Order: sequence, then structure tokens, then C-alpha cells
Amino acid sequence: MQVRCALIFVFLGLITAIMVHAVPADDDLKKKQSQLEKIRKEIDGFEERIKEKERKEHATLDLLDTYDRQAVLLRKLITQLHEQETALEHSIGDTKSSIGELNGQLSFLKQHYARYVSTVYKYGQTYDLELLLSSRSLNQVLIRSEYLKRFSEQRKRDIDKIDDKRVDLEEKSTLLLQQLTEQRRLLTEKQREETTLAVKMKKRKLLLTEIRRDKKNFKREIDRKMQAARDLQQLIVKLIEEDRVKKEREKNLSKEGKGHPREQITGSAFEAKRGKLRWPVAQGRITARFGNQEHPTLHTVTQNTGIDITVPAGTDVDAVAEGEVSKVYWLPSFGNLVILNHHGGFRTVYAHLSEISVPEGSRVSEGDLIGKSGESLSGSMLHFEIYKDREKQDPEQWLRPRGLTQR
Repeated sequence: MQVRCALIFVFLGLITAIMVHAVPADDDLKKKQSQLEKIRKEIDGFEERIKEKERKEHATLDLLDTYDRQAVLLRKLITQLHEQETALEHSIGDTKSSIGELNGQLSFLKQHYARYVSTVYKYGQTYDLELLLSSRSLNQVLIRSEYLKRFSEQRKRDIDKIDDKRVDLEEKSTLLLQQLTEQRRLLTEKQREETTLAVKMKKRKLLLTEIRRDKKNFKREIDRKMQAARDLQQLIVKLIEEDRVKKEREKNLSKEGKGHPREQITGSAFEAKRGKLRWPVAQGRITARFGNQEHPTLHTVTQNTGIDITVPAGTDVDAVAEGEVSKVYWLPSFGNLVILNHHGGFRTVYAHLSEISVPEGSRVSEGDLIGKSGESLSGSMLHFEIYKDREKQDPEQWLRPRGLTQR
């Protein structure tokens, strides 16, 4: 009887563990739903801007910018919908498995309980009486009597508890099934969003073709690019200052014994790669070098703060070295961009991205995917820059001297 009672407590422990891991937190689901709603509102906001701009002017660079920013949000929404669907599928699978295991355990315990009841029915009173009569003292009689009473009551309570757990798990499973049904509805929406994105990209391509026909847009794009270069320079300065303040704060906390400076990637590793740095794309050709460049259509001379690498839109863009994603940003003319901090003052910039695969604050290794290339007014390309503190570097002096085909 003692062995059987011990088994019950073991199974209860297992069931409790199953309950802890089987069901995802409702707060997490609510948070994700809130994020989705926020993205949808932003998408709707850009849709209103697009309609307003189309009413005023048919083909402008500002309208092109709005299409691009809305497309980023659409891709983000689609990705999050897919991630939620996958997470829910895993959760419901785990819960079904847990319920199956619990039902097996419950069946096992009920069989033993049925045997116990049958034994009590046939022999219980006689057996219990014999057990009591065989006692050697009055104290032993009292102890055995209390034991028999408590064992019977405990066994019943344990079975009731296990049955309650089974009901609870079934309720949670039903909830998850409802959530999965909702997620499937969201996946239907995801398919609609994918269709919307495809339509938007088709419209963007037609718009870009129309914009390219007007030389005034090229002139305006040059002005915008010069302003964007200044804005990017200010952004780099801001990141440098933020980095300095963070290091100073960590240093002070360390002195006070309240913390330790965060482990940093050393800049010397990046500096040692001068002339040997991997390329951010696997193939392509440089169509605009660092420094003064003459525009092929307007024949005006402007300064390029990095290099432009012509590649098909959607080409994988990789981190040229180990680092940290210090900024995910958007600028007119540069579009979506990512800034990696390689420490020691070194930063790299990847612009004209159609998709971004890394969040701010994440660490990346050399060769990790950070996004996909996009298309600018000048064509399909990746714009790439290198900074040492505030000083712009010529990327070709840092990249491997051989062709882009080398990985």
C-alpha cells in the first residue's frame, strides 16, 4: 500500500511539470497581437499617404518612398504572422502529447484504484479487522486504524486531483485549438498581405519607370542623396556619442561594484582585416566608387560616401565582419539601411535594402545574413560604407582585392 501511495505522488509531480510547460503564457500572446495591430495601423497610415500623394501628383520620389516604407511593414507583418502560427502549432502539439501521457497515467491509476475497491469490497472489512486484531498494543491499533482511514481518503483525493488536472489540460487544449483557428484566420490574412505586397511592388516598379523618364527627378535625387549623406553622418555622430555615454556609465557602475562592463567585440579584429575584408554580396560589380562621381545622365559631379554595387534586387547581403546591429533605419535616397558596430570606432553601413533580417542590438558573425538588396532610382544595387569614428573610409581599400565571386 505504501508503494502504491508513493506512485501516486510521483505521477502528480509529473503532471505538474507537464502543466508548466504545455501552455504558452497568455500575456505573450496578447503582446504579439498588440504588435501586429500596431504594424497594421502603420501600414494603413502609409496607405492613406499613398492615396493622398497620388491625388496630388502621380509620380514623385516622395510617393516612391512611401511605397518602400509600407512594403517594409508588410514584410514585417507577414513574418510575424508566420512566426506566431509556427509557435502555436508547436504548443498545441506539446499539449496533445501531454494529454495523451496524462490519460495513460490516469488509466493506470484508475485500474489500480478499481482493484483496490474490489479488494476492499471482497475482503476489506475482514482484512482490515485482521490487521487491527493482529496489533500488539492499543497504540498500534489506533495507528493502524488511522492509517487505513487516511490511506482510503488520500487515494480518493489523489484520483480526484488527477481528474481535475486532466480536465484543466483539456480546457487548455481547447483554448489552444481556438487560438490555432484564429491563427489560421490570420494566415488567410497573411496570404492577402502577400498578394497586397506583390501588387504594391508591381505598382512601385511602374512608378519607378515613370520617375526615371523625367530628368528633374534625377536632379532632385542628387539633392536628396546629398542631404541623406549629411543625415547619415549625423546619425553616425549620434551613435558614437551614445556608445561613449554607455561605456562611461558601465565603467562607473563597475567602479561602484554594481555591475560589470559588457563584453565588447574588439576593433582590432576589424582593423586587421584591412585589404582582406569579405564582400557584403556574393556577386556584382561596382558602378559608383568612393569619392567624386560624375552622374551619367546629368554629368554633374557629386561625392559618393561609399560604393554602389550593382546586384539583382533580392540578393543576400551579409555582414562583412563580426559586430553588433547598432541601428536599423530609413533615409530618403538611401532607403532601408543597417549600421553595424564593429567596435574600436569601426562601423559599416548597408543601404538600399528591400528586406532587413536582423533586429537592433543583435550580434552578428562574419557572413551572417542581414538583409536583401533593393532597387534605387539608379538601378538595383547595394550601397556600402565604412567608417572609422567620424571619418568615411574608401571601402575598396578594405575589401579583398579579388572579384566579388569570392566568398
